[in-house]
Amino acid sequence: MTDLPAGLAAFSLTGRTALVTGSSQGIGYALAEGLAAAGAAVILNGRDAAKLDAAAARLADAGAPVTTLAFDATDHAAVRAAVDAVEADGRAIDILVNNAGMQHRAPLEEFPAEAFERLLATNVTSVFNVGQAVGRHMIGRGRGKIVNIASVQTALARPGIAPYTASKGAVANLTKGMATDWAKHGLNINAIAPGYFDTPLNAALSSDPVFTGWLEKRTPQGRWGQLPELVGACVFLSSEAASFVNGQTLFVDGGMTACV
Repeated sequence: MTDLPAGLAAFSLTGRTALVTGSSQGIGYALAEGLAAAGAAVILNGRDAAKLDAAAARLADAGAPVTTLAFDATDHAAVRAAVDAVEADGRAIDILVNNAGMQHRAPLEEFPAEAFERLLATNVTSVFNVGQAVGRHMIGRGRGKIVNIASVQTALARPGIAPYTASKGAVANLTKGMATDWAKHGLNINAIAPGYFDTPLNAALSSDPVFTGWLEKRTPQGRWGQLPELVGACVFLSSEAASFVNGQTLFVDGGMTACV
């Protein structure tokens, strides 16, 4: 590929449109906010239209170009219809961040089957559904960036979350598969694997002083991650600065996976 922007211009997302799933709060909202700051117009997604509208209002108040698109990322037909409608309206989705996810904690021997199925649908099937729906349009244009949100549990496990660990391992391998199939069409597909960040998904842990004490000792940087610290990785992987990065999982974990 030639004629790439140089220097800091390679990180600019001006003129791009980014769809971020599960973006009414937490990591998804922070990433949408960061992509907007880098110049992208953002489309917030979730199932709760009221929460989406509230999140969009906060971004709009800060001057971000933002719209909403409510759909259930686990519903293949609904995803396809929603994405096709956006594209038919003339809004090409240049960047997709597959962030929709959930957690369920229970001992593996007592883990409810329905919770296991719901977790896999939310954490893995959604990546396939939205990735395929958006990817088809990106292939037709010969370019596009997809960033899947994995986890430190892509590489590590803790008691009580074996199905979550399995789902995030699947996200990393699906990322590799997407890149293997679609890189030849001009797409870049990568993943970000956050460590422990203080988000609503981790509320049960961040409010536990015993867990926080363990985390501070286990993580080389000695603390919880802060949401703005994920933005740089997402902007990088969404930009032309990452034009030859494909199928990779970037751990943003304060060094947790680098040590024992």
